[in-house]
Order: sequence, then C-alpha cells, then structure tokens
Amino acid sequence: MQPTPPRRRAVLAAALAATTAAAGCSVPEPRRTAPTADPAPGKPIASVRARRALLMQFSAHPDDDLYFMNPDTQRLLDTGVPLVSVYVTAGEHTGRNRIAGMPEAPPDRAAYSAARHQGLRQSYAVALGLPMFTPWRRETLTLPGGRPAEVDTLTHGGRRVELVFLNLPMHTSRRYMAMPALWGDRALEVRTQLPAGSPVTRAATYDYDQLVAALAWLLARHRPTVVHTLDPDPDLQGGDDATRRRNSEQPGYSDHGDHTAVACFTWAGLARWVSDAVRDGEPIPAFTTTAFRGYYNRHWPKNLPPAVLREKAARLVPYGGDPDWQCGNPSGCGDYGVGGDRPLTNRKGWVRSTHHRWPAAGPALAEEPDGRLTAYGVLGLRAVRWRETAPETWSEPTDLGGGPLAPSLGSAVLPDGRVLLFGVRFAALDGHGGANRREVVLLEQRSPGGPFLAWRGLGNPERLDDRGRRIGAPVAVTAPDGRVRLFVRNADKGVSTRVRATDGSWGPWQTLPGTAEVQDGLAVSVDAAGRVHVYAAGRESVRHWVDGEERADRLPRSGSTVASAGGALYHRPPAAARLLGPGGDTGLDGYGGVVAARSAALGTVLLGTDARGRVTVRAGGRSRTRTKGPAAVSAALHLGARGTTVVGLGVDGHPWSWRP
Repeated sequence: MQPTPPRRRAVLAAALAATTAAAGCSVPEPRRTAPTADPAPGKPIASVRARRALLMQFSAHPDDDLYFMNPDTQRLLDTGVPLVSVYVTAGEHTGRNRIAGMPEAPPDRAAYSAARHQGLRQSYAVALGLPMFTPWRRETLTLPGGRPAEVDTLTHGGRRVELVFLNLPMHTSRRYMAMPALWGDRALEVRTQLPAGSPVTRAATYDYDQLVAALAWLLARHRPTVVHTLDPDPDLQGGDDATRRRNSEQPGYSDHGDHTAVACFTWAGLARWVSDAVRDGEPIPAFTTTAFRGYYNRHWPKNLPPAVLREKAARLVPYGGDPDWQCGNPSGCGDYGVGGDRPLTNRKGWVRSTHHRWPAAGPALAEEPDGRLTAYGVLGLRAVRWRETAPETWSEPTDLGGGPLAPSLGSAVLPDGRVLLFGVRFAALDGHGGANRREVVLLEQRSPGGPFLAWRGLGNPERLDDRGRRIGAPVAVTAPDGRVRLFVRNADKGVSTRVRATDGSWGPWQTLPGTAEVQDGLAVSVDAAGRVHVYAAGRESVRHWVDGEERADRLPRSGSTVASAGGALYHRPPAAARLLGPGGDTGLDGYGGVVAARSAALGTVLLGTDARGRVTVRAGGRSRTRTKGPAAVSAALHLGARGTTVVGLGVDGHPWSWRP
C-alpha cells in the first residue's frame, strides 16, 4: 500500500517541508503563537497523594522506547507503575520487513506497520511476565475531531500496559519526512497510515495544531505523574553526508528527524496541557519529565554494564521476532531486522547506552535556619518547593513558577544561607515557523528560608536560537570567596560559565579553555584550598578545569556522567558497573548517574543506583540499599547535623526521605 498524499493548503508547503527536514525543528517565519513562558508563581498544583502513579511515554517509532527509554521504563514497570505508551507514526518506513536470506517480496507498508505493532505487544507481554504471544484487548479510541486511534491493553497481576497508535505516516508523497515537515508547516496535512488488521478502519488527517491538541488531550485524559519523551534538541553533529545517511541521522544533528520533531510536538503538548489547565482555572498537573537521547548513543562511550545491557537487549528480541514464529498475526511477528542477536551486534550500538537529555542529580536540597530540609524540583514544567514538616514527612508542593522549564534545576547556597536556583526555560517552542528558544533563568531567595525575588533571565551562552537549544543542564557552586560559579555545556560541546560577584552582579558568559568535546552532566566541587573543580566526561578522557583553567591531567575515559566531591573525581569506565574514585574501586557497583558529597564529620558519601535501579549509598566502606518504599525518579544527597539524608522524588511526584 502506498502512502496517501498529503493535502496542500499553501503553494510553498513542499519547499518549506524540505527546509524543515534539513533543520530539525527550527523553521522560518512565525505564523502563530504557542503557549508562552509563564514565570509568575503561586498557582495551585494538583495533589498527587490521592492518585496512583502512572508513566506515560511518547515515541516517534515502534521501538524508540525499547532502544532509548529502557531500562528506566522497565524499572518502573517492575515496581507496579502502569504504563501508557504513545507511538506517533505507524513505523511503516519502506514497507520491507526482511533479514538476510529471506526471499524478496513487494513492499507492504500496512503489513510492516502491523508486524512492528505485533512486536511491541510481544515485548511488553514479556515485560509483564506473560507468554510472548499473549492476546491483547484491541479497540478504537476517539480523539478530538473524531480522529480514531488504536489502543491495545494488557494487564497481569495488578500491572497494566496500554499501547496507543496514532499511525501518522513517516513520509509524505514527495518522500519528505512527514513529522519534521508537519512540525514546520502549518499548511500541511498528512493522512494516517493504517496497519493491516487494526481495529481502526478509517483513516484520518492531522495538521500541526491537531496533533498538538491530540497529544495534550491524551495527557489530560491519563494525567501521568511521570512522562518520558525523546530529545527535542539533539547535539549539533558534523560529518560527511554519506555517513549521516548510513546512520539515519538528519543533517547537522545527532538524531533521526522523526525523533526530534515528535519530541518537539510532545513538549508543545505538555506546555499546552499546562496552559489549558491554567486557563480553565484548574491546578497545575503534577508530573515529572525525562527526555532521552537517541542516536546520540552512537557518538559517545557506552554506559550500560553487561548485566543491565543484557536485560535491555532482551526486550528487543521479542520485538524483533522471527519469520518462523507462529504469533497469530498474518502480517508478521515483529520487526525482523531487530530480532535475534542483532541489537547487540548492530555497529551503531544504540542499545548499549541510556542517556538523559538533561542529566540531574535529583531534587536541589537546602537546609532551613531551623535545621529542616527544603527540596526544589520541577513539577508540571514549573519550579516547586517542598518543605520537611517532620522527619521523613514532606509538605505539598508550593509553586515557584518559571515555566515551562526543562527537568533539571541547578542550585547554590550563598554564604548567608539564601538559595539560588538555575533552570533552562523553553522561552519559546513553536512549530510552523515560530521561535524555538532556550534561556538560562535564575530564581534568587530574598532571605534565608524565606520568599523569592522575581525570575530573572541570564541569557544563553549562544547567540543564535538554534545553537542555544543545545545547552545543557546548569550546575553551580558557591566558592569560599562568596562568588557563585555557574556552568553549562554549550553547542560546541564545551563548557560556558558566568560568575556572580558578591554584590549580586553577573559577569558575561565566557567559554572555558580547551577544544575537546564533552558530554552533559558536569560535576563541580570545591577542594580544601577553596579551588573550584569542574569535571566532564569527554570522548577519550574526562576533562578537568580548576578555577577556570583546564588541567593537563591524564584522566581516564568515562562511560557515564561523573561526580566530584572535595575536588576529587568519581566515574565509571565505559560499559562497566564499578565506580572508581581517587583510591580505585569505591565498592559502589551499578549504573547511571552518581552523586558525591563530603563533610568533615562523615567523609565522602556516594549515592547511586544498583543493577536493579534501587537507590544505594556508599559510606565508610559499607553500602546500604533502599529496598522498601516508592520508586524514585531521581534522588539527591544531603550531609548535615543529622547525618546522611537521601531525598528522592517519587514516581507519584512527591518526595521521600531515607536516612540509611
């Protein structure tokens, strides 16, 4: 079956689509206004305590979640969190579903799409602990405007997975990639590609506004507490055109064009959901968000240790399937090019890493004048504050505004105890020619433990909007001289910095010396001599700056983000579980990000996750693992008079405390 040609409502739509496909989700002149940044604080936030946690994830293709969002997705499923997974395109591609040795057959896009959907059902059945070919309930859901979508549901032992297929095409009739074109051109409509055997028997059309509205409607319908998306702002990536095409990357960026466009649509849908709630007088939806890198994984050292990698790759085997399987689906039993050992033998290595777009150490923590802790985070795309009301008991969130914000907040505490919070704001996020802009923003506390001043923009180290979208998560530290050093990864994959003087004024953005490219997830700390250390994982080694000057240390290669305490470095070698520190193996095995902190009384304390994703603390030569209580989306570490405290942000959007 050939894709249905899109309807054109503007003469220049084809030319604009071509321009858009070559530029991610950055496009020419604006034609409408999307929901804008709303920094004003004080809005009510929906209570999460009365609702069950729910994970909702948005993918471009029927395998993006398996390649890029796992093992995070599986970890939450294992704790009983139900999942709603939305697939925007039908995944039909060329309609060829074959592996070497199979006879040639005419392309069949409807059949290939159906086979990929069957593969997803097989994979998620196994994820729930059921036989691979367990039947699912398949039905039609009516979206705004009467557009039908397929919904497949499977439950087992109190756990639940729901797969939602919107089935937009991957290409237009002119072979332009449909999703980047749809993001860029308000005058474009595309017609859905129906999979063979679907309960949906009527095709529908979508334009830009209708897709954003559909995603916002799905969010409002399910009201997730955790949202997984793809990366809306992939790294700038050079290289020759032949290599780019061979690796399915869009020109100039380290990802597939569909991934970027669908991520942009998803973030626009999230912003629309929040702005609609405010418009209608409803509380701000209480959800956390994690964006995942895509083909970025090919370009950097791999970060999953063997045990975690085997588990992740095993989820792709039932999805890939095999032409000899008897699954009951006449169109095929999976995406055959992905089955067997191919996830592990694929030279691109996508499955071997899981990277967050905005790495975070968890909630930002501060100690109040009375000794209680305060936690800061991003909920509903807005900054919020939780206060410790009693040991291991936290208040409902208070809205601090600033949205829409990326998920990660940086923080610093001034010598007088006041807190500074730093975020990356989606200052503008609009398709069909609208602005697409990111801005570093600051929220400064008026008095210790007290209210805050108004949000303030700190600009962007990049002059152009498209480059400015590539900045990383802000990290900051207060030096002994009272100055605050702020650091972000920039578009050239270097490190940019601004310095706050003791009188509160900010110096200009500057770039730290050095030409080596680094990953996001910067680590900063102050040593006993008062010097500020910055570490970042590079392609060939960890890079190191002291008081703004790059050191010539012969540091090792790191697979994942790094940590620092007291000027010391902590990292994991590529594809390794062991965490190494100044003295060698620290004894904290696992994967993912690590937090390090040091105090005179407690020495160095390390926080990470074990191979099963459980929060683990290492101190004094002993490890302690949290085995009870709600799962954590992220966690942070505080060393104080009461000893070691871990504060996690739960899957229900509420913090918890653990004193191991």
